[in-house]
Amino acid sequence: MAIRDVLKMGDPRLLEPARPVEDFAALELAQLIVDMYDTMRALNGAGLAAPQIGVGLQVVMFEVSANPRYPDAESVPFTVLVNPVLTPLSDEIEEGWEGCLSVPGMRGLVPRHTALRYQGFDAGGQPLDRSVSGFHARVVQHEVDHLRGILYPMRIRDLRHFGFTETLFPGQNLQDD
Repeated sequence: MAIRDVLKMGDPRLLEPARPVEDFAALELAQLIVDMYDTMRALNGAGLAAPQIGVGLQVVMFEVSANPRYPDAESVPFTVLVNPVLTPLSDEIEEGWEGCLSVPGMRGLVPRHTALRYQGFDAGGQPLDRSVSGFHARVVQHEVDHLRGILYPMRIRDLRHFGFTETLFPGQNLQDD
């Protein structure tokens, strides 16, 4: 129902751990999810976490389908994930380029687990339990980091692989995630 402002890196609220959702029937939770969806869509994001719009609750959403910014990425189904728990399924780590609506205009090479299991609840409080790999696993880790007060630049191992999108990828039409 409303497109919300996305907090930018430097706002201290992005560094605070989010609280678990306790009442799945709350009207405020339903409204938050609608606002997050509208905001993510309006900004062409691949995902969004509640703390990015100033709400300190453990709620994330993500989806990737036919995104011109990720032409080689597999589709990721639309998912609302509440109170998530991540479990790596292997020790394999892969670096990949990431951007973020809270770090506009920039990209960085970020190490992430290649496969993981995520558990939690959907918007209605029903259990979710999925094992995923590749880009899907990367997107989930990126969004769940927001719930822990972690922005992707904090995970970059070599800052030579962090910079403005237009400089790193001249001539490509990449936007923020």
